[in-house]
Amino acid sequence: MRAGRLRHRVTIQERTGDANAYNEPADTWTDVVTLSAGVEPINGREFFASQQVHGTVSHRITLRYYAGVTIKHRVKWTDPATSVARIFDINAVIDRDERHRSLELMCTEHV
Repeated sequence: MRAGRLRHRVTIQERTGDANAYNEPADTWTDVVTLSAGVEPINGREFFASQQVHGTVSHRITLRYYAGVTIKHRVKWTDPATSVARIFDINAVIDRDERHRSLELMCTEHV
């Protein structure tokens, strides 16, 4: 893997916390690790549902192998051009050739 492709810093996060005072699931996230990665948009799609516009942007995030990354995690990336934090849900974790050298995370961005 070429190091030049990994020019972004991303943070892998996991959901923590059980429930709030009303016994509802608490939506808190804790940082697991910060890694160098390549963030690459794959396609964009907009669709109409219930008379509302929803945008879905799919990204491929490539990083060096890190054991334990699953679809239960999410990726946080702060875009250096805009200084806006972007959140990605992981849909699939791909270990190319099962060699434990790199991971490709197929993600959907929160819009």
